[in-house]
Amino acid sequence: MLELLKTRFQNNMNRHPELSWELVEKRLQGNEKALAALRRMEDSGGEPDAIGFLPGSDAILFCDCAKETPAGRRSLCYDEEALAKRAKNPPAGSAVRQAEETGVELMTEELYRKLQELGEFDLKTSSWIATPAEIRRLGGALFCERRYGRVFTFHNGADSYYSVRGWRGFLAV
Repeated sequence: MLELLKTRFQNNMNRHPELSWELVEKRLQGNEKALAALRRMEDSGGEPDAIGFLPGSDAILFCDCAKETPAGRRSLCYDEEALAKRAKNPPAGSAVRQAEETGVELMTEELYRKLQELGEFDLKTSSWIATPAEIRRLGGALFCERRYGRVFTFHNGADSYYSVRGWRGFLAV
C-alpha cells in the first residue's frame, strides 16, 4: 500500500505542494489502522491521496481522488435510518455505514470544495457528504457534484439513491 500511495503522491504533486513523501511515509509507517483504511478506500475505487493538512491541525489529510465517485460505493442511501425507512426497493446499504466500515468519514462540504480546487471531480457522478444534524433530522441529506465549471451542493431525501451517486471519504493521519 505504501508503494502505491508513493507512486500516486509523486504523480500528483499539485495536490500537496506543502507535503513531502518522507513526512507522509513517516506518519503511515507502523500505522496499521490507517493503512488498512487506505487499502479499503483503494479497493473500493477511491484512489486515495494526500491533499494537505486537515484544516486547523497538523494531521495529513487523505481523500478519495478518483475522477468520479468510486464505482464500488454507489447506489446507496445516506444512512442506516434512511435505509430502515426504505420499505420498497431498498438499496444495498448506506453511505454512512460503508464509510464507517472503511474506517473513514464522509467528506464535509468544505473538504469537498478543497478537493475540487485540486482538479475536476464528479463531472458525471455525485457524492453524499456529511450532513448537518438539523437537515438530517428533517429527513434530508446533502450531496455535491461539479457541473458547468462550478461545484454545487444539493439536498435530497436521505432515503434516495441513484446509480451515479456514491460517497467520498477522508482520513486524517
